[in-house]
Amino acid sequence: MTLPARAQLTYWGIAAVIFFAALWWLGAVILPFLVGGAIAYFLDPLADRLERMGLSRALATATIALVATLVFVVIGLAVIPMLVRQLSQLVATAPEMALHLQEFLTARFPSMMEPGSVVNETLLSLGEAVKARGGELAQTVLSSAMSVVNFVVFIVVVPVVAFYMLLDWDRMVAKVDGWLPRDHAPQVRAIARQIDKVLSGFVRGQVSVCVILGSFYAIALMLAGLNFGLIAGAIAGGLTFIPYVGAVIGGVLSIGLALYQFWGDWMSIGIIAGIFVAGQFLEGNVITPRLVGSSVGLHPLWLIFALSAFGTLFGFVGMLVAVPVAAVIGVLARFALDRYLEGRLYRGLEALQDQPATLADETEGA
Repeated sequence: MTLPARAQLTYWGIAAVIFFAALWWLGAVILPFLVGGAIAYFLDPLADRLERMGLSRALATATIALVATLVFVVIGLAVIPMLVRQLSQLVATAPEMALHLQEFLTARFPSMMEPGSVVNETLLSLGEAVKARGGELAQTVLSSAMSVVNFVVFIVVVPVVAFYMLLDWDRMVAKVDGWLPRDHAPQVRAIARQIDKVLSGFVRGQVSVCVILGSFYAIALMLAGLNFGLIAGAIAGGLTFIPYVGAVIGGVLSIGLALYQFWGDWMSIGIIAGIFVAGQFLEGNVITPRLVGSSVGLHPLWLIFALSAFGTLFGFVGMLVAVPVAAVIGVLARFALDRYLEGRLYRGLEALQDQPATLADETEGA
């Protein structure tokens, strides 16, 4: 016999409370497993494709692991040291940039730069503050991330978790499917497929967009001669995951650096601006439509709210689960809305009038 709706709501509510309590109390412990699971989920379609090409699941997983290891080794040896070096140079150059900006404003807007004015005092302190606190801030971010879980354990556990979860992914899905309540299994499967569609369309697609745009911006800015092109491109590409934020921050940072480096050379400044215009055109008209799709059910404002809320409540772990949880809540909200629009509370007398006709049809069919 099917459980009453009140009892079902109670059980699902208890499950939600347990989930959020685990995030709150075990965030440091489950972080490697969340990251490993996310990697396995991201790579599962590739493993399935290799299986269709004739490889066994174990061989497909081993092939993916080998290629991923080579990629991360290359990135770790070639890209990361350059990023760290450019970040250090950018922090060290900040006071000089602030001084040039002050001189520019003094020459063109003398009334704003009078001694004791707000703008003057702000610019005087800005450069030194960035130089004094910039490195400290970067070190604090790194140390706080390291305090979540031991870095060595993280590096070791995540690949192992990702490998075994990718190897057993299909069996795990089949096992979970066997635990579903029999009365509701078809409906739960339908909801799960919608959630997977949203996640696969957004997470897999958006990560690909971030990598492609970050590589494009970094390579193009470096070829254009921008001194800190790699770090600016990496920031713009990485923040593309958050709607509008990557383009705004990356564009302002890159054009600001171009104005400082190429002042008077308007052609070079125009090239830097053109790179971001081209990147935004490609993202909106080519890359995102092909990799993410026109609509995946995650509104940008809802995504930004989820990232902010979960990041505030649960820290870095919360930001990792923000997108999946936002996708689940979005799908469940649409499901509940569909049921409401079909129900008696919304339709009122119309639902009561349709009910006898439905019963009559069923009687004739019998």
